[in-house]
Amino acid sequence: MQLSWQWPWAAVGGALAAAALIALVVALSSRRHRIETVRVFTLDDDLNTGRAAKLFRRWRLLNRCAAALVVVAIGLAVAMLARPATVDRSEERSSSRDIVLCLDVSGSTLPYDRQVIDTYRDLVTRFEGERIGMSIFNSTSRTVFPLTDDYDLVTEQLDAASRALKGVESQDDIDKMSDADYQRISDWLEGTQNRKDTTSLIGDGVVSCAAMLPGFAYGSSGADGSTRAASIVLATDNVVSGTPTYTLEQALDLTGEAKITVDGLFSGPRQSEGDATTTEMKTLIESHGGVFLTQSNGASVDELVRDIDRRRSAQNRKATQAALVDDPGWFALALAVVVMLWLLVVWRLKR
Repeated sequence: MQLSWQWPWAAVGGALAAAALIALVVALSSRRHRIETVRVFTLDDDLNTGRAAKLFRRWRLLNRCAAALVVVAIGLAVAMLARPATVDRSEERSSSRDIVLCLDVSGSTLPYDRQVIDTYRDLVTRFEGERIGMSIFNSTSRTVFPLTDDYDLVTEQLDAASRALKGVESQDDIDKMSDADYQRISDWLEGTQNRKDTTSLIGDGVVSCAAMLPGFAYGSSGADGSTRAASIVLATDNVVSGTPTYTLEQALDLTGEAKITVDGLFSGPRQSEGDATTTEMKTLIESHGGVFLTQSNGASVDELVRDIDRRRSAQNRKATQAALVDDPGWFALALAVVVMLWLLVVWRLKR
């Protein structure tokens, strides 16, 4: 990578200061030498032996080496003061996704909800930085847990939800449940059926899920400038009973304006995948930039959920980021080596 300097003016200033300091040291040394030459006594005669001359030459050599090492160290320090830098171009995964699991908990979708929950319980183990929340809805919505990156809390809540929905595969399973199991499901679903004679209000459920994400407000839309990618995983069969406040199309319009992506997972029997309600859901989800998946190709709910997660993770990795980063590189290593050599020479001089 090409090397550049972020603070070249600092290097110039440091070089001038170093030059001035060296000049001052040389001047003071010369002055002291001139003063010493006028002294009357001398030890030259006492040192005028072969061994003394050898030691003196070695002492002068070590002094010069020490001085040279100091100059080199100053030069390296001045170079580092200028902040050598390189342009780093790399593919980075921005672990900054917000995911809301938005589950329809009407009677026909509960078996599929458990599979979605179990899959995300496994996916959470490899999350790093993603925030996840979960909301369930029928005629009204309930937040199971808010948007969080506390994965211990998420795993605990998903485990509890999976246990509550265990054995909910058909009406026969529900009929055979013990009172304790039935009560556990009722407790988990509490708060989602507060309107009489209405079920599975899809649009209202999506809006409630979107309200858990930054940049969304009821009755208005618009991003708040957040750089986090926001997405909703909507699991429903799109069978509405009653009059919702928001239709699915209106809800998707609001989430689209708030830059929230909604991916759809058809949670219903395969024989219903060709119904008009399913086709409508597919058209609306895909027209708003989302992914719509069904089990028609033989894939399990687990595979469909993982497919959605892979697609969103891949999009999050696409952005190539270039940044000017400090790269002292061999300057720091060379400075450390020079200082160690200088310390070694000074230690030898003292001996």
